[in-house]
Amino acid sequence: MSITQARKQELITQHARAEADTGSPEVQVAVLTERIANLTEHLKTHAKDFHSRRGLLMMVGRRRRLLDYLKRKNVQRYEAIVKELGLRR
Repeated sequence: MSITQARKQELITQHARAEADTGSPEVQVAVLTERIANLTEHLKTHAKDFHSRRGLLMMVGRRRRLLDYLKRKNVQRYEAIVKELGLRR
């Protein structure tokens, strides 16, 4: 359900803007997208797991807020991360 530490580190190095960058919106959106994908697969099997569904909706909202922030601050970075992760909107 959760992502492994190795996969998380891979996402961080792939989307980091600087050497030790772990907190930029791009990194946070990439990690959240991976967690959302994993939780979506879990919910396909366990349809009545409403606690996990609530967590999924909270993660989707957090990702949406981060993307809105990024769009306000720098449209080019927003468009790049949306295209790279294959997100809609």
